[in-house]
Amino acid sequence: MGAPLAQSAQAQVVTTGPDSTRVSTPAVADTTRRTERLFGLHLTRPAKAAMLSALVPGAGQIYNRKYWKLPIVYGVLGTALTVEFFYQSRFKEFREAKIARNDNDPLTIDTGPLSSTIEDNATIDRGLIIYRRNRDKWIAFSAVAYAIGVVDALVDAHLRDFDVSDDLSLRWEPTMLYMPTAQPTAGVNLSLNLKSTSRSTK
Repeated sequence: MGAPLAQSAQAQVVTTGPDSTRVSTPAVADTTRRTERLFGLHLTRPAKAAMLSALVPGAGQIYNRKYWKLPIVYGVLGTALTVEFFYQSRFKEFREAKIARNDNDPLTIDTGPLSSTIEDNATIDRGLIIYRRNRDKWIAFSAVAYAIGVVDALVDAHLRDFDVSDDLSLRWEPTMLYMPTAQPTAGVNLSLNLKSTSRSTK
């Protein structure tokens, strides 16, 4: 009985001695384990942000309190959808014009605001191909813009108040990008801050 007690007492003296080293590890909030309810489901914060953004574009950014991103989300997605709608309407007009010109029915008249001013059928065919290609391209752009909004909400929920220690922090903020050959454009500045601290040793 005496030997184990002596060893235990010796261990306590060593750990509390003046030459011992104490390693402190700051607690980091794990956003991947905290859950919140959404439509009866228990979701982590990143999953909830992604689902909100998938249901309503921009909702994930609102949930993350990154309100300054809303003009970017709606601006990019709105522009893509607007251009897509324009090419879709032109494609539909030229498709109906081609049908009207090739159905051999004199009562069928091309009434398109643009196609009706074109007499050459070959030009109608070329326009049909161009508008369809551009429409499909902007459909892809719209899908990419939508997906980026969802991914941004997901990643931002992970990185919200990201700070692995007192000396390391990651921040996102809007900025202007200046290029010598182009006009200034809006962008995002990602900064990783390292703080040096002085430590005294004895």
